[in-house]
Amino acid sequence: MLIERDNRHVRLTRAGQHFLQYARKAVDDWQQLQTELSATGSNLSGEISVFGSVTASYSLLAQILARMRESYPGVEIKLRTGDQADGVERVRSAAEDSAIVARPDRWPEELAFLPLLKTPLRLIGPRSPSALSRQLDQALADNIEPKWNEIPVILAESGLAREQWISWFSEKQIKPNIYAQVAGHEAVVSMVSLGFGIALLPELVIQHSPKKETIRTLPWIKGLTPFDLGLCARLEQLDDPLLSALWLCAAEAYPATT
Repeated sequence: MLIERDNRHVRLTRAGQHFLQYARKAVDDWQQLQTELSATGSNLSGEISVFGSVTASYSLLAQILARMRESYPGVEIKLRTGDQADGVERVRSAAEDSAIVARPDRWPEELAFLPLLKTPLRLIGPRSPSALSRQLDQALADNIEPKWNEIPVILAESGLAREQWISWFSEKQIKPNIYAQVAGHEAVVSMVSLGFGIALLPELVIQHSPKKETIRTLPWIKGLTPFDLGLCARLEQLDDPLLSALWLCAAEAYPATT
């Protein structure tokens, strides 16, 4: 039996989960065989999916796509955007062929990772006049840290920036005043720009945000581990010609890192 069901749910049995893995591998193998038989080299054709955040799409991925379109014009990239914190799991589950992600300390052994660049984490606050801005201005003028339990904090719902900041608060024995938790770093920037709180984010997100002129970098948190951004894919799929082409173009676009 492959599934179990009741009046409200349908779920895979253990046998069903094994069959799903088998079916996915069979489909991957069939697609790879079709690709190998139909095209080689610059005549390569087919479709490959890439998942990434909005920021990753128009910063990191833009350079990779330019090389792909020049070298492999027959390959179609299916781009899907969302919270980069979801990228690893989407690739592991075979929902996507590849994703641009920040590499966590514990990396799944079934995934390959191609480093592209590193970006530090920055503490940001609003520029616009507000009660929060006045608190920040006073702390800066006095050359002291703010009273952290009085400063509203905006957190991403998941991801490494959230984990590092929570760990920092824990080490300092500070109970943060969490104003909101939102999905995606881009949404966090918008909340900060409106004066709702401060946040800790990758510098790459800040640099490419349309709201960057309405926020400012604050000096009170330093020395955190930078994000190691890169392309990930399932190891078993690396022999696929389409994925190999994407991997090659990414390595060429970011040679200093790879």
